[in-house]
Amino acid sequence: MVDRLRIAILTHSTNPRGGGVHALALGEALCDLGHEAVVHAPDPTGRGFFRDARCPVVSVAAKAVSAPTGALVQSRIADYLSHFSTPAACDFDIFHAHCGISGNALATLTRRRLIPGFVRTVHHIDTLTDPQLSQLQERAIVDAGRLLCVSRTWAATLAAEYGARADVVGSGVDGMVYRPEPAPGDADLRRRLGLGAGPVFLSVGGFEARKNTLAIIAAFVRLRQHIPAAQLVIAGGASLLDHAGYEARCCSALEREGLEVGPGKPVVRTGPIPQADMPGLYRIADALVFPSLREGYGLCVLEAMACGTPVIVSAQPPFTEYLAPGEALAVEPDDPDAIAAAMQASLEPSRRARLRACGLEVARAHAWDACAARHLPTYASFAPGPAPLGTIATGSAAWNTTRIPGDA
Repeated sequence: MVDRLRIAILTHSTNPRGGGVHALALGEALCDLGHEAVVHAPDPTGRGFFRDARCPVVSVAAKAVSAPTGALVQSRIADYLSHFSTPAACDFDIFHAHCGISGNALATLTRRRLIPGFVRTVHHIDTLTDPQLSQLQERAIVDAGRLLCVSRTWAATLAAEYGARADVVGSGVDGMVYRPEPAPGDADLRRRLGLGAGPVFLSVGGFEARKNTLAIIAAFVRLRQHIPAAQLVIAGGASLLDHAGYEARCCSALEREGLEVGPGKPVVRTGPIPQADMPGLYRIADALVFPSLREGYGLCVLEAMACGTPVIVSAQPPFTEYLAPGEALAVEPDDPDAIAAAMQASLEPSRRARLRACGLEVARAHAWDACAARHLPTYASFAPGPAPLGTIATGSAAWNTTRIPGDA
């Protein structure tokens, strides 16, 4: 039995990206288990989090920055350091970072002895060309006192590349929010997006290389040769990283194929969408097309399944960790023909019925309270006891303290 803990959960943004969605749901589930979890995120707009939460939240005062990604990341780290600059602001038993930005801030606070150390969830590791960003990403991993991962895949990567042990905690979905039953607002959402009789295919994550958007577009072109009325909705896309180059390639591909973009057009690009609309968007879609190249877990897969929507995923980890054969349509992510074939297969009535039934079972097995409970042994091992905690190094943290200035 773990005593009641005060837990500061930190993520990189108030926008609905996977890590932030996970952090907010985790905070709610921990509160449901009797702990006090407070979710923090930098908020340059002052508008607060992307949805109302059932747990305490803190919108950390942040400067608006229109600068390259490196300068933006440094600014967000500084925003966190400013917020946690006093002992009163640091009055928590556990500090839990869900991103590299908050991980770097907590690493500095540890060196300043304002906190005893921190837990870090590594959702995935980005491939970065900027040496400074790469170094900051590494620091947020190796300086952590304890490491968590949402999948065995990334835990194995940390062991191989950093010599570090990570506990696997998985992820979840809120079955009270993401439901298969149609809601009154679904028809209005369909009208606002200009969606016809269909079929409608949904891609979540915007125009981003790791989301494999170019292959999705290529597959959609092939599908339209057989189903001219098909529409592709590309939702989301809020990110701190710069995807402008890849986005330009996606836009060029759409233009080259003569695919118009906009409400009522073959391709509907929504940008970040209100959280209240997401369950309806999944229900409207005939299938979620998510052949991601690099994913932490794939929260939108669980969300779509909870809404009764068939899912197309990459035939690779982490999807193969929690999806058995037949529970989703698995494809080679670099094969647009295979993706197009899966899109067409998802429309077959008997297969749709099987995928829907299997997906609902998968979603039911991913309750957030179970995910939150898996965090508690790690928290308990790191919570302050009778004696002060020292900073517990992981992996190559010993040399890392000399590679990066103490207050970086």
